[in-house]
Amino acid sequence: MQIVPSSIKTNELHALLLGAIAPRPICFASTLDKDGNPNLSPFSFFNIFGSNPPTIIFSPARRVRDNTVKHTLENILLNKEVVINVVNYAMVQQTSLASCEYPAGINEFEKAGFTPIPSELIKPFRVKESPVQMECIVREVIATGQEGGAGNLVICEPVMIHLNDNILNENGKIDPHKIDLVARMGGDFYCRASGDAVFEVAKPNMKLGIGVDALPLSIRNSNILTGNNLGQLGNVHEMPVIDPAFNDDHLKQIVQYYSITPDEMENELHRYAKQLLAAEKVQEAWQVLLSGNM
Repeated sequence: MQIVPSSIKTNELHALLLGAIAPRPICFASTLDKDGNPNLSPFSFFNIFGSNPPTIIFSPARRVRDNTVKHTLENILLNKEVVINVVNYAMVQQTSLASCEYPAGINEFEKAGFTPIPSELIKPFRVKESPVQMECIVREVIATGQEGGAGNLVICEPVMIHLNDNILNENGKIDPHKIDLVARMGGDFYCRASGDAVFEVAKPNMKLGIGVDALPLSIRNSNILTGNNLGQLGNVHEMPVIDPAFNDDHLKQIVQYYSITPDEMENELHRYAKQLLAAEKVQEAWQVLLSGNM
């Protein structure tokens, strides 16, 4: 399927883009209106764009159905202040409730059952239940258009960040399993970023990986190893060599059993290496694969 954005209705394009660009972190924005009434609303057009100065952008887009703007945007244009609260699994249902389009002046803290607490440097309230609350000043608002669906990029600078100590690990860093964040996907779907959904990808910082193109052809053209597997193998800093001290009973069994059928032995070695790679044992997987080239 191929789609030219201008060839379909905005609401159809909107749904397609939100389904494809996901999961998206959620900005739970707290603002004040001209009379000092709190407003609280979630936005998934949101991310970080720099750390010096710290720069966060979210977009309260114009409504697709009727081209109206949201109270959050009106408040920000007036006051140039916002608290960005992150959303975790324990508060996702209440956050969804706060997204209802209540009339101006209605307090979403009360409607959704959240606890407002004073900020230190700005006027809007923080959400006590949020594990990270960022007091921000608004540097600029950039409108991307004037029709329904157009974005309004709210460029924010955090001036005070509040973290719940319970989300930190022993090194004082945020633990993804403890913070238990959620993110938006298409339609009514969300994603929970903890447990089995969280995984690590080893990434070299200063040293370069050898690359998939440097792998032996028998490995690169494997019918068993996946693209992710090849990426793991190509992420080592130099081509491994056979380690005479490497001792693995399962490897010995494979070599002994399939010694007279080289093709089958290679397949079994690749299957075993794939298991090791799934367990993040890259060096061991290399030793298994290299043994097939002896």
